[in-house]
Amino acid sequence: MNATPTRILITGGAGFVGSNLAVFLRRNWSDAHVVCMDNLYRRGSELNLSRIRRHGAVFHYGDVRDPGSFPKDRFDYLIECSAEPSVLAGTDGSPDYLYHTNLTGIYHCLEKVRRWEAKLLFLSTSRVYPIARLEAQPWREQPTRFVWVEGGESGIGPLGVSESVAMTGARSLYGWTKFAGEMLIEEYRAAFGVKSVINRCGVIAGPWQFGKVDQGVAALWVMAHFFGRPLSYIGYGGTGKQVRDYLHVDDLCELVVTQMRDFEQWEGWVGNVAGGIENSASLLDLSELCREFLGREIPIRSVGETRPADLRVFIGDCAKLFRRTEWRPRRSVRNIVADIAEWVRGNADDLAAL
Repeated sequence: MNATPTRILITGGAGFVGSNLAVFLRRNWSDAHVVCMDNLYRRGSELNLSRIRRHGAVFHYGDVRDPGSFPKDRFDYLIECSAEPSVLAGTDGSPDYLYHTNLTGIYHCLEKVRRWEAKLLFLSTSRVYPIARLEAQPWREQPTRFVWVEGGESGIGPLGVSESVAMTGARSLYGWTKFAGEMLIEEYRAAFGVKSVINRCGVIAGPWQFGKVDQGVAALWVMAHFFGRPLSYIGYGGTGKQVRDYLHVDDLCELVVTQMRDFEQWEGWVGNVAGGIENSASLLDLSELCREFLGREIPIRSVGETRPADLRVFIGDCAKLFRRTEWRPRRSVRNIVADIAEWVRGNADDLAAL
């Protein structure tokens, strides 16, 4: 055990992933001093503050866009979770907040890491992969879902998208800011010797996610069924057959701690961290699971028009990750829906106001 506590700063620490990481670290890393920095921009994040503090983490109000708002102390690790995560962000107005949070923010984080001589763990996204390449992949329609088939782009197939796929092409403003952040990290590694790990996360889901139409679909689906709120199958004919893979936030937390405890062996890693084909589900599948766990069926409207930057299918191929570690996702989509449902029941009064 270290003579002094391991000091960990989580930016975006009151958000879904950040707060779950803080709690997990406090439970599983006995000498960790965890500080959660957040600007509380996302509605619902304030509900995480009492939970963070109850588990012994410290909350610090700050904004990655403002380097002066970071804590004054130095840290051993910085975990960057502070993104504006919506794929539609910036498309219906100014992209200013998206750009400065996701790109200026990682620059400020890198500068802190460089000066502290700390280690950086960056939560990137599967949305770094170009949309046109994903949408061009051959597919087949099944009774409840679309599936990818053989052929098409190198690096894409029935088991998902690998890191070898060609990266030219548009990927949404959100995806571009995260991809640009990855590139900036690589430059800091080369220029300043910054030590980093980059996880390209798929759809992360679980309790304490305040889902919206454009982000956090599993939580959105469960809460809508619980509270009787309207839902829509949007795009691709309005059938609800579009597919994503899902990764339980606790599985992600387990991997992150594994990486932090053996950071020298993971340093320089860039790769997919996703639920994979085994943990994939269509919106129709989610609806069926919600009916099963909540005992309620709600009307779901059909909207045929596909939104910009949407995807028919996304599944992350984690073969590269699995060759490196014994870690595997242990919680299924059923587990995810069940855990969210239990959380919603236990926090219904607070969540009803969101």
